[in-house]
Amino acid sequence: MKKAYRASLLRFDAAGLPVFDEDGLLVVAPDSTGRQRVLDAGSHADVSPRHAGAHTTHLPGRILAPGFVDMHVHYPQTDIIGAPAAGLLPWLENYTFPAESKFADPAHSRVVADVFFDELLRNGVTTSLTFATSHVASVDAFFESAQRRQLRMITGKVLQDRNSPDGVRDDTEQSLVDTEALIRKWHNVDRLGYAITPRFAPTSTDAQMRGAGELAAKYGDTWIQSHVAENRDEVKWARELYPKSRSYLDVYADFGLLRERAVYAHCIYLDDTDRALMHETKTAAAVSPTSNLFLGSGFFDFGAADRLEQPYGLASDVGGGTSFSPFHTMLAAYYVGREGQTKTGLSIAPSRLWWHHTGGAARSLGLDGVVGNLQPGCEADFLVLNPSATPLLARKTSLANNLEELLFAMIVLGDDRLVERTVISQAC
Repeated sequence: MKKAYRASLLRFDAAGLPVFDEDGLLVVAPDSTGRQRVLDAGSHADVSPRHAGAHTTHLPGRILAPGFVDMHVHYPQTDIIGAPAAGLLPWLENYTFPAESKFADPAHSRVVADVFFDELLRNGVTTSLTFATSHVASVDAFFESAQRRQLRMITGKVLQDRNSPDGVRDDTEQSLVDTEALIRKWHNVDRLGYAITPRFAPTSTDAQMRGAGELAAKYGDTWIQSHVAENRDEVKWARELYPKSRSYLDVYADFGLLRERAVYAHCIYLDDTDRALMHETKTAAAVSPTSNLFLGSGFFDFGAADRLEQPYGLASDVGGGTSFSPFHTMLAAYYVGREGQTKTGLSIAPSRLWWHHTGGAARSLGLDGVVGNLQPGCEADFLVLNPSATPLLARKTSLANNLEELLFAMIVLGDDRLVERTVISQAC
């Protein structure tokens, strides 16, 4: 049965340019599996005659927009948002690893997974590439909760067999056996996907990295996720551990871990050779601006990434990141783009920020045309936004003279109150 929603409508074309209909109509219908997909979208005047029999929900004053895609987030770090630290490595030692050690307990994993998904959906995030911990229980809890909610979600067991404390350090051989078992158990089940997940090169032995690369080759439609070049101390550490590699990124290349559906968080301290390699291998960066600002890590170079056609999208990186809100992430990305002391500063268009957190992020994940947009064929994960959710937001959006001003007002002043409803492409 077709359903239609009448409101203002935001979507993106194939080039990532915004398409906005003030009086729009979004029509969804079940596919052969019962999953709701976008059947038609556009102006009400154009679309409604093609779907005269559809039951229409009228949402005056609201905006329909794609669900946000978070390219890098740690669900086990939900409880350590805002933990103070002198930088990345002390933060890991004092807060992250102690918190993650608790995920050996399946009951604790289930509780935090449910809180995590509640927060994502409240903030309008409908898909995320997510770190679990080194414990199998953390992965099972994540997938079980996502499956109940019928979400399109990706995670994987963290691989870290050295330079890690007791409680999170795993065994090399068993970690790879567990990873393959989890791939077979969960990958491509319903809307779930598996990500092979070395934490970062300094916390994995050569044997574990080699095994991860072999699994990535064997299961070519899985994802790969890790961290690279976030912090100067981390880069120095990686250089000491892998002196034969040209760069930190090349460490992953040497183990066969750069390919389509591979995503590396941060990518701050890269050079143009690294960026070109990411372009060539279709490896994407997950830009995490609130985390980078909070931990004092540095500034992602959006201009260089665009010049070298390096794929990237936006990410919250909770709990180094300070908010689940995509609006906070987009605003922080604007700040990072503007910074002009360590790189060339630029002003990123509001619609471009929005694209990099929706359709652009989906494209970087190899999910173009699946999520992150409201074009026909996409799964029907979408948001009902209320641009009058707060008094100041209502005043500012009413004064917008064009789409860019409207989007920027929501980026600057928006939070979870702006997301009136998150609609998931549930099976009928």
